[in-house]
Amino acid sequence: MQLTAPAAGRPATRTRDADGMAVASFILGLLGLLVFNIFLGPTAIVLAAASLWRGTRRKGRAYLGMGLGVADLLVLLAFMQVDSTLSWSF
Repeated sequence: MQLTAPAAGRPATRTRDADGMAVASFILGLLGLLVFNIFLGPTAIVLAAASLWRGTRRKGRAYLGMGLGVADLLVLLAFMQVDSTLSWSF
């Protein structure tokens, strides 16, 4: 027996939040290719995974954000091998 009516707006809010996280992961992944890839790469990966888990409607952006986050870490690894440092410079 249910005494109160279910919240009608709750699933839409959750999907909207997940869509925002998918877009944020994509943007952070793009920015991470240029600056702060040691921080922005893992953040993009976590946001993309969370948005996919919450059921985003923008799955393509979430997957792109996850791929860009991984690419951020690969770029960092490549520059670390070349420069033997934790940062890269031009």
